[in-house]
Amino acid sequence: MEARPYILDFEGTCLDEEETLIWKSTRDFCEKNVAPIIEDAYERGEFPRALIPMFAEMGYLGASLEGYGCAGMNPVAYGLINLELERQDSGIRSFCSVQSALCMYPIYAFGNDEQRERFLPRMARGEVIGGFGLTEPNAGSDPGSMRTHAKQEAKDGDYILRGQKMWITNSPLADVLIVWAKTLDFGSETPVIRGFLVERGFAGLSTPETKGKLSLRASVTGEIVLDDVRVPKENMLPGVHGLKGPLSCLTQARYGIGWGAMGAAMSCYERARSYTIDRVQFDRPLASFQLTQQKLVEMHNTIGKGMLLAHHLGRVKQAGNITPIQVSYLKRDNVRAALEIARTARSMLGGNGIMGEYHIMRHLCNLETVFTYEGTHEIHTLSIGRALTGLSAFS
Repeated sequence: MEARPYILDFEGTCLDEEETLIWKSTRDFCEKNVAPIIEDAYERGEFPRALIPMFAEMGYLGASLEGYGCAGMNPVAYGLINLELERQDSGIRSFCSVQSALCMYPIYAFGNDEQRERFLPRMARGEVIGGFGLTEPNAGSDPGSMRTHAKQEAKDGDYILRGQKMWITNSPLADVLIVWAKTLDFGSETPVIRGFLVERGFAGLSTPETKGKLSLRASVTGEIVLDDVRVPKENMLPGVHGLKGPLSCLTQARYGIGWGAMGAAMSCYERARSYTIDRVQFDRPLASFQLTQQKLVEMHNTIGKGMLLAHHLGRVKQAGNITPIQVSYLKRDNVRAALEIARTARSMLGGNGIMGEYHIMRHLCNLETVFTYEGTHEIHTLSIGRALTGLSAFS
């Protein structure tokens, strides 16, 4: 009997011709350009910046946005790009996700025409890199308690920003940072959260890199330090105020993560499957043992269910009906499933499971971070619980 890596014919039953083409072309691109360099980049703890113009040429930066040089892909096609990027490495997907969902999206959704025209075409070309500044040393899962603040000096005047953000993907190499701050407009005594476009070169801005990471090592992480940074009023995002702004950006990013996690899971499952078919112990392939087959079946079927969930919610998003709580469902369950698959795959390879050449341990370490960032697993659990019961367990 012919061995089949996947029983679910996802491409043949769920995707249209254009989506299938985007999926295959992204897989080919990643296997040609990312796979040969990613393990070395991870070991050195460096983001492979040479990939940025390639991402731009493929249309991955701002892929789901319309106009401004963006590809205008539908949510399923965009999800498939994230899947293939994270099949290689979570850090690679994180770069494109931050650029697209956390930086280009708020400019697109909440900026004015001048801001869109000024930034989005250059960001789509990879000429301007973005970072998203929400998390702070003492405000992670509770962004409403942020201490970063902005104060307008005079009516229609500039804003002065002071504070610190941390765990910011891309910040050390970013040209523009979307910084969310509690803001006092001139003459007001009530602060409101607003977003600002803080540009590289503004006096008082620094972005030190976070060192010593044992996860997402092929991604650049840093801080945003704002020491009385003067930001022109023209750089405030006018179209939103309050936590709706940053949280809606996170919803966009979490949607992509729900797809991306399945890419990491696929990579781990496929390596465990091929290894146990080839590896002989006790005069038999490991894959011929019952316990091994049970593990492979559980991994395979879990991926199938995760893909169906991502596809279904992609179609819901395409119809314009997706809700943040549905995205929490997708992010929470698919990342948890991917992490469990990575752990199982690591054990199936025995000692080789920790070796870089097999890639599984790298995925496992990365997924430990994905499990926590963009809303921790626990916070998503409580958000879904609140939706089911109407009762909040946050306080």
